[in-house]
Amino acid sequence: METGEGADGPGGPGLGCASFNQDSTSLAVGTKTGYRLFSVTSVDKLDCIHESDTPDVYIVERLFSSSLVVVVSQALPRRMNVYHFKKGTEICNYSYSNSILAVRLNRQRLVVCLEESVYIHNIKDMKLLKTLLNTPSNPSGLCALSTNHANSYLAYPGSATIGEIIIYDANNLSTVTMIPAHDSPLAAITFNASGTKLASASERGTVIRVFTIPEGLRLFEFRRGMKRYVNISSLSFSPDAQFLCASSNTETVHIFKLEQHGPGGEEDSPTWSAYVGKMFSAASSYLPAQVSGMMCQDRAFATVRLQVAGQRNVCTLAMIQKLPRLLVASSDGQLFIYNVDPQDGGECALVKTHRLFGVEEEHETGEAEGAAPPPQPCQSYAAAATAAAAMPTTTTGPVSATLTGYSEDGGARKGEVIPEHEFAAGPVCLDDETEFPPINWCRDGSRGGKERRT
Repeated sequence: METGEGADGPGGPGLGCASFNQDSTSLAVGTKTGYRLFSVTSVDKLDCIHESDTPDVYIVERLFSSSLVVVVSQALPRRMNVYHFKKGTEICNYSYSNSILAVRLNRQRLVVCLEESVYIHNIKDMKLLKTLLNTPSNPSGLCALSTNHANSYLAYPGSATIGEIIIYDANNLSTVTMIPAHDSPLAAITFNASGTKLASASERGTVIRVFTIPEGLRLFEFRRGMKRYVNISSLSFSPDAQFLCASSNTETVHIFKLEQHGPGGEEDSPTWSAYVGKMFSAASSYLPAQVSGMMCQDRAFATVRLQVAGQRNVCTLAMIQKLPRLLVASSDGQLFIYNVDPQDGGECALVKTHRLFGVEEEHETGEAEGAAPPPQPCQSYAAAATAAAAMPTTTTGPVSATLTGYSEDGGARKGEVIPEHEFAAGPVCLDDETEFPPINWCRDGSRGGKERRT
């Protein structure tokens, strides 16, 4: 999933943006001299799989592990370029009425966010399907798109003054619901991998809430801190949606655990903290609403102390070499990889540091170079806490009935085509030999002069 919500992602000397792809297997970074795509499937080695000299890139988004990448540069901030980086060709480009602030994509839709409008494209032929005009002012381009294209939910602010979230069905092109999430404006939003949960944080940065999708019911509420307001720049669920990480402009990254409770509302395995929580809950009915609300909020399950505070960063939770990891890409051009203990939590151990540009200087801590991962099969992010303290993982456009396109592995393998009339339920592998989308130019899908092809 898109990890830096909004256009003002990690920035700083040399680094203009950074984003993880939808399944956190790849990292894209933009610099003053170009952009790079990295594979992050190994702890010890960071492979640069593509490098371009397009200058001043401030948005770069890769579609899963495919050869399709979307790029926006400061030189032409109103134009979106879609490239097939393996072939070194441009698929198409679109220009908009104002600067592009964010781009989100899954295997079914491509969404372009401007300050006061949102454009929804069919990713198979880049036809413009819907334009959402006169949306509330959104200067940071805050939006999120479910990576599960079978239910392509889009989330964006419903107000510029309070934390309302609009949930929009990008497949059926209709508004689903509005979630009154926070009292202050939104700062970050993200979906889990299946598109059934949404996490949000406000500009105050003290409380993070998780809602069901599409119903919009509150599931969890986590307190990041009470002493100070912070700017939360990144939220990300683990692949199995049992953990949620949050990074900000402070030196601490928080990981929250989405605890499952039994039928009586208690934890399956009672602990001292559960007992205390039960007592607080019993007393909360006699206390003011603000006090009882704070008592019901869960604290961080695990934390990371970054080396430097005050820098923007993006974070994600991923399974790498069968172990749960936290990845943090910082604005000074470094990628930090931490081990996460999904059973006991606590302070996460730094195991590797990679440089994203310039001279490669790697540092490792607590994990031997080239150490083989445990042989247990990968099941899920949380399953790593089992088995005797071991950590195993576990409206379509006028196009043909079937379309071939990008490959999920950049061309190393070939796979099946997706019928145009159906949505695949899981990951797919498409043929890379045919241009994707299967057109030589992008149709002029403009509506009311709001968009045109250059």
